[in-house]
Amino acid sequence: MTATTVILVVGVLVVLAAVYISWRAGRLDRLHIRLETARAALDAALVRRAAVCMELAASRALDPATSLLLAAATHEARTAGPEEREHAESDLSRALRAVMDQERFRERLAETPAGPDLVAELDTAVTKVIYSRRFYNNAVGVTRQAQRRWLARTLRLAGHTEVPSYFEIDDDEPASFAQQS
Repeated sequence: MTATTVILVVGVLVVLAAVYISWRAGRLDRLHIRLETARAALDAALVRRAAVCMELAASRALDPATSLLLAAATHEARTAGPEEREHAESDLSRALRAVMDQERFRERLAETPAGPDLVAELDTAVTKVIYSRRFYNNAVGVTRQAQRRWLARTLRLAGHTEVPSYFEIDDDEPASFAQQS
């Protein structure tokens, strides 16, 4: 082999390595964008669920104690800081199940003018939270896996971004919703 051939082979290998590293960095960047989008969708779904819960609590379709319980849980979920958000959202899910799974709750609510619409909105909001959280946690898993690869760690392709964390809440839907499906 001549010196020119060696230089050409080394040059091609360097170019291929640079293309591969660039591709991995771009993929990691796209995963971070997907993660941010998924987080925004999850936040929007949680805010929407809280808004519908507050609307239900203020609708006068519930007895005062139940309204107060739901309104308090909703307020806590809306005002919780990042550290206590998962706990507050789980509490809202449990309060919502306690309210919606009362005996004959749907029948009593259906007798009110806005009742059926509120139940339909709430069912949609709860379902969106479930799917948004699953999508977000899936994005977290894929991003974490990509960040753990040796090339990403060695060359710091993720920059200074933190390792994303899962959003774990109790988001089981009320049993009355599952019975309606």
